[in-house]
Amino acid sequence: MSDDSGREPGNTGLSDGKCRILALDGGGAKGFYTLGVLKQIELMLGCPLHERFDYVYGTSTGAIIATLVALGYSIDAIHELYKKHVPTIMSCRNPKDKTAALARLSQEVFGKHKASDFKTGIGVVATRWLMEQPMIFKGSKDQLHGRTASFLPFHGVPIADAVQASCSAYPFFEKKVVVTGHGDHVELIDGGYCANNPSLYAIADAVGALGMKQEDIRLVSIGVGVYPEKKPDLKTRLFKMLLSVQLLQKTLEINTQSMDQLRRVLFKGIPTVRINETFNSPELATDLLEHNLTKLNSLRQYGGKSFAGHEEQVREFLMCAVPLA
Repeated sequence: MSDDSGREPGNTGLSDGKCRILALDGGGAKGFYTLGVLKQIELMLGCPLHERFDYVYGTSTGAIIATLVALGYSIDAIHELYKKHVPTIMSCRNPKDKTAALARLSQEVFGKHKASDFKTGIGVVATRWLMEQPMIFKGSKDQLHGRTASFLPFHGVPIADAVQASCSAYPFFEKKVVVTGHGDHVELIDGGYCANNPSLYAIADAVGALGMKQEDIRLVSIGVGVYPEKKPDLKTRLFKMLLSVQLLQKTLEINTQSMDQLRRVLFKGIPTVRINETFNSPELATDLLEHNLTKLNSLRQYGGKSFAGHEEQVREFLMCAVPLA
């Protein structure tokens, strides 16, 4: 199994024949929680995450993190990018400014990369606006369920554009139009509208395209945490905006829970670790547009603490095999 570069996309260097998948939820600024979890996994492994996962799938903020992991970035490096860019993007007052700031982030971070730079398999989830269907950007034709003759990594779309599309949480961000390598213009919005939790898409590729048996798959699925809603206190445009954010967030959370429930029913034979703790403390009230860096730092710390209850199973999934000589 190799992509157009001739590189083995899912080569972890482990000898037990298992397929290890990392799936990262969407959730905007709450991706700081995800980084807290991933930092602990990285410390436990003592190596970059791409060396232990065959495939990394992500939606929205999870797409940013997943793509950077697949490109070989350390979690500390990703955290620095989040601290620099997320408060700036989320504090913009209107969709046009938010979109421009997100585009700058995408170009600065991903503009220099191409598909041959990926060090492991990758899947980025976006949503087709007009067709009302998912569009998944994949790095290898081995992940396809058909039409392999027309395959182009990431549909021939620049990585920066694909990641921005996955993060375009309409209507708070503008829709993203991408041009595929075959000349199609596709209008995209946030992948969270079809799969805020991308685990099912990753499993479908592993089972349906790669031909893996369920018992040979190991899934680590990481959310962004569940928090109390912010309390509106102004009967102004800000009040209406907050209600709109809460509606979008509720939509994404329902999607997340539905996808995870389907995974448990349809693929109960796949050993899975799901890390997505619920917090009830009022001081943790937040949403996907959070831009208070102190609050975001707290979410990252809580992500690290959430890992503790799953450490042994994650260790078993990722470290039990004997590395190849």
